[in-house]
Amino acid sequence: MATSNCADALSLIFSPSFSSNTASKLPHIIKFSQNNLCLHYHSTLSSVLRKKNATAARVSATMASNVVKEVLPPALDSTSEPPPLFDGTTRLYMSYTCPYAQRVWITRNCKGLQEQIKLVPIDLQNRPDWYKEKVYPANKVPSLEHNNEVKGESLNLMKYIDSHFEGPSLFPDDPAKREFSEELFSYTDTFNKTVRSSVQGDGNEASTAFDYFETALSKFNDGPFLLGQFSLADIAYAPFIERYLPFLLEVKKYDITAGRPKLATWIEEMNKNEAFNQTRRDPKELVETYKKRFAAKI
Repeated sequence: MATSNCADALSLIFSPSFSSNTASKLPHIIKFSQNNLCLHYHSTLSSVLRKKNATAARVSATMASNVVKEVLPPALDSTSEPPPLFDGTTRLYMSYTCPYAQRVWITRNCKGLQEQIKLVPIDLQNRPDWYKEKVYPANKVPSLEHNNEVKGESLNLMKYIDSHFEGPSLFPDDPAKREFSEELFSYTDTFNKTVRSSVQGDGNEASTAFDYFETALSKFNDGPFLLGQFSLADIAYAPFIERYLPFLLEVKKYDITAGRPKLATWIEEMNKNEAFNQTRRDPKELVETYKKRFAAKI
């Protein structure tokens, strides 16, 4: 991207999609910096960047302050009656214990959609027959009932809710960030498989996954999150890191934040997000659940 003069550059940096990553593509500002007027533009560039970075750091906190406190409904089991299906109500079928469902739950909360999307928690250990027969034949969570259709798959549902409902956008406009977000989404399965293989074996393959995450946090410098600003990419990983942090520390005596300062900061920032906090479980409960899951391997 080339700019013919400093006025063009100033117009660009005030655009909503401008970031410090974009700034690196503006060498013309340096060429004109000896001109007094353009020194002003150069100063303005620095000022705008500082303000944008500060705004990015406040995104998570702003979402947190707008989160509606809600009374969570009880989980439905095999003895429960189904809700009035396809009556125009948008419903998120989920489980309080499933990290994949938690992704979509966090997205809903961050968008402030507690009234628009009703939670329908399912007891995964004693699922009602009507869920498979009448709602979602795949018989897993999460699924979303919207506009007389039921959709599934957590990553797809996160994007669907972000693009089809009101509330703050959780996906960046910056093409470079959008491209990197898709890489991060694609890596989630590898991330989880790598960590789990570490639990099941004697090695420490988990370090590869967490090193990847630490490196990813260095990609953009306009905030503490994976894309600089808080986004769906952070939500995709948050439920799993919430579980791996206490579990690996207790079972493997492995601190995933040791030597990874950006990951440590990311966890601190995520813990400030009330939309996320409302979906979290007691760490002791998470550890015990994973102990049972991997009982034959630890």
